[in-house]
Amino acid sequence: MSGLPELWILRHGQTEWNAEERLQGRLDSPLTPLGLRQARAQGAILRRVLPGHARVLCSPASRAWRTAKIALADLALRPEPAPALQEIDLGRWQGRTVAEIRGENPHLPADDPHLWKFDAPGGESLPQMEARLKDLLHVLTGPTVLVTHGVTSRVLRCLALGRPGRELSQMPGGQGVVHHLWDGRARVLQP
Repeated sequence: MSGLPELWILRHGQTEWNAEERLQGRLDSPLTPLGLRQARAQGAILRRVLPGHARVLCSPASRAWRTAKIALADLALRPEPAPALQEIDLGRWQGRTVAEIRGENPHLPADDPHLWKFDAPGGESLPQMEARLKDLLHVLTGPTVLVTHGVTSRVLRCLALGRPGRELSQMPGGQGVVHHLWDGRARVLQP
């Protein structure tokens, strides 16, 4: 997608359900001690690289909001809620473990760790997610930090780089890192 401002994209820190391989979707669970350390590490990265005038948009989920507050603690920046940055709606799979879902749905492809999540009964489709994220990207006018979730971050980065959302599993993941996108290039910034 051309004409985008410089972006720094963060996934929230590890949660209790992440550690259990339990899908959260639009549900929530608290950050673990590791997740708190990851949010602080993201803050250290942002202090090194951010200009003083960046805008911060954050998913309204408490795990993302808590991550943003910790990461921004030493910066003069305040997060704004952005519902478009919510995680994929996993319908009836929310709150279930990956093992439970795969056990009940052996037809799900095993070669892609993320794309199958768009098959959740009563959940969000990939075109629906792409539409809400494209709408968000079109209104960004200056350097922006986006605090979001795993699947959402991957699809968001695909779109920002001009790639189809179905290539989300080709995007690097990671908690405790910052994905920097600028001028059609993507870098993973480590602590």
